[in-house]
Amino acid sequence: QVQLVESGGGLVQAGGSLRLSCAASGSIWSINTMGWYRQAPGKQRELVAAITSGGITNYADSVKGRFTISRDNAKNSVYLQMNSLKPDDTAVYYCNAQKPRTSYWGQGTQVTVSS
Repeated sequence: QVQLVESGGGLVQAGGSLRLSCAASGSIWSINTMGWYRQAPGKQRELVAAITSGGITNYADSVKGRFTISRDNAKNSVYLQMNSLKPDDTAVYYCNAQKPRTSYWGQGTQVTVSS
C-alpha cells in the first residue's frame, strides 16, 4: 500500500498563490507518475497536472501558465505551485500516485478562491 498525505490547501483571494505538497510513504517502489486532480461540487474529478519519475509534465489547459508541478524523488514528494488563482480553481485537490497496475489517492485538501 501507498499512503499519500497532502497539505497546503486553504482560502485565498483571487490572484493569490498557494503551494500544495504531497508526501508518499509505504510501498513506494514502482511509482511512476504522480499528479494532482481536483473535484469541484457537482463536477467530475479532473486532472490538473501530472509528472513522471523522469520529469515529464502534463497540464490541464485551464491551468497552463499558472500552475507548476514539481517532484522530489528523494523525498517521495510532489508539489503544485498555484499562481494567479481564480474562483473557478475552487475544489478539493487530490494527490495521485500510479504504479503499473494500481492507482493511489490522498484524502484531499480544500482550495477555496474568493472573488
